[in-house]
Amino acid sequence: MGVPASVSLGNRKKYRGISIYAGPSLSSGLLPLVYAGNASNSIDGDACSLDSLIPGKVAGKIVVCDRGITYNAEKSAVVKKAGGVGMILANTKAYGEEVVADSYLLPRVVVGQKAGDAIKRYIASHDNPKATFDFGKTQLGVEPSPVVAAFSSRGPNPITPTELKPDLIAPGVNILAGWSGAVPPSGFYEDTRRVSFNIISGTSMSCPHVSGLAALLKAAHPK
Repeated sequence: MGVPASVSLGNRKKYRGISIYAGPSLSSGLLPLVYAGNASNSIDGDACSLDSLIPGKVAGKIVVCDRGITYNAEKSAVVKKAGGVGMILANTKAYGEEVVADSYLLPRVVVGQKAGDAIKRYIASHDNPKATFDFGKTQLGVEPSPVVAAFSSRGPNPITPTELKPDLIAPGVNILAGWSGAVPPSGFYEDTRRVSFNIISGTSMSCPHVSGLAALLKAAHPK
């Protein structure tokens, strides 16, 4: 399942991504755009690490944050605290083109490495870069699927490369699942929202898939 969204730039280029944000929308029209690495006082500022953004350079703008180093929901809190009105989470080389639909605290779109690099080049080559977001509807049957998650153990074993492990893998990215009302959808303490369902990625989301496969095989071959 995917929830498509796109980033439209001031040069009329559009880059597709993903988003599950359901709060207040951005104001209409193009908004100023800034790369976090150019609006930071920290060596980890490009990843929107805690208290790294300079409010005077971020307020009222959409901020591009690199994926990694800190939790994605925390990045959105950092952008919001500094006065940013939207966020683009850009994959780096370590994450490639896999996009994960986490829950954030402000309007945002997650894009793959190629789109992220293109957006950052646009910012670097324009004096007044601007952007806006377009949100779509839920898509089913997205191909190719399933795909091994970028954060999964794919093998081979780095110590003994001849051992092709693991023996079994399962999808665990962007899975619709029940969610406890005791915890906000982002898992971040500043988030006051409560939901019954959430989009989750991780090892726990693989468990229902492999459990179902095991039950199916056991039913077909009891011995």
